[in-house]
Amino acid sequence: MKLIIAFIALCCCLQVLGQDKFPDGKLIPDWFRNNESVNINSLGKQYRITDYGVVNDSTKLQTEQIQNVIDRAAENGGGVIVIPKGTFLSGSLFFKPKTHLYLEENAVLKGSDDAGDFRIQLTRMEGQTVKYYTALINADGIDGFTISGKGMLNGNGFRYWKAFWLRREWNPNCTNMDEQRPRIIYLSNCKNVQIEGISIANSPFWTTHYYKCSYVKLLNLHITSPRKPMEAPSTDAVDLDVCNNVLIKNCYMSVCDDAVALKGGKGPWADKDVNNGGNYDIVIEDCRYGYCHSALTCGSESIHNHNVIFRRSTMDQARILLHLKMRPDTPQKYEYILVEDIKGNAGDFIYVAPWTQFYNLGDRKDIPISYSNNITMRNIDLDCTTFFNVKKSDQYRLSDFCFEDLNIRAKKGQFDKDIVDRFVVKNVKVNSQEVR
Repeated sequence: MKLIIAFIALCCCLQVLGQDKFPDGKLIPDWFRNNESVNINSLGKQYRITDYGVVNDSTKLQTEQIQNVIDRAAENGGGVIVIPKGTFLSGSLFFKPKTHLYLEENAVLKGSDDAGDFRIQLTRMEGQTVKYYTALINADGIDGFTISGKGMLNGNGFRYWKAFWLRREWNPNCTNMDEQRPRIIYLSNCKNVQIEGISIANSPFWTTHYYKCSYVKLLNLHITSPRKPMEAPSTDAVDLDVCNNVLIKNCYMSVCDDAVALKGGKGPWADKDVNNGGNYDIVIEDCRYGYCHSALTCGSESIHNHNVIFRRSTMDQARILLHLKMRPDTPQKYEYILVEDIKGNAGDFIYVAPWTQFYNLGDRKDIPISYSNNITMRNIDLDCTTFFNVKKSDQYRLSDFCFEDLNIRAKKGQFDKDIVDRFVVKNVKVNSQEVR
């Protein structure tokens, strides 16, 4: 009997797994369900930085000393750089193949608040490949990089935020990059990455940024930036830039910009640039959101997003649940996006509109047409200010949307399904009234 019960359970499990698919129908691989914690004991020798001349002093810049520990580990076949309890101040650090980072409980690796302590080199910022400031934690071309533990990466961003707002007051048209600021984590051309367990706070600019990375797991992270006493501008929690096979799970995100933003390039010929590209096979699940501009955003520097799932999460004070930024100076395609099993509150349920900030068509004579199709939002119970904030525009085409099993309470509950071609609406209630 026990064997029969076990067999039935196995069959049911396999059936459920078989039904777990991306929006375009492709099966979700087992990789997304295998979420074992990092075992630092399997990653080689542990290099506790205080054993190599680094001291617990939050005011003493020790970039060179910490980098020396990383380099020593790399030269000896790799290992784990251990940050013990205490606060350690640093500029940009560069991890090498087979090196890892571990932050013990109550350990803080704190970024310098002087931009001069961060190296300038070719990097990726706002959909461009340019020379710019590196991050606190940098890694390029590594297979199998991990950051784990119970400590914190603290971007120490207050002076950067203050300088940005003063510059914006002087010049309202200054861009995010005009007031130079480092990020906390920047990984490029990496695969088999796992970042888990730590807190990441107070970033001067984007908090974590991944460019041309694949098989990335972000697990049990606590990512925050403040609104008071000063708003931390453009501190996106997670920026995915030409990435694939990404899992974001059991994370808390509350930042002064987008929580998860899908990037990939911008400009009138962005789809022709080999440095740019799309994001695909992304799963965001079991997360909690505090204040943010949007829980999930496509854009604004984005050309193609495909097979994105955002599910089983709770909103509290997000300004937008799903934001599709449609740049009139960039050819874009957002398709096969599923948002399901969401509860809580947000400002807008969905927001779609032309995004014209720093608009520049360059030498292109026509406005490229963009597309968003196969967008499904289902099984959502939400309090919001505006239900359907979707602007009609000749610049883009919207088609094949599906709203299903929605229970929405909205101050502005108007709904115009004619803006979207082939819009399926099933069991949708707004302020207790069924919408068709």
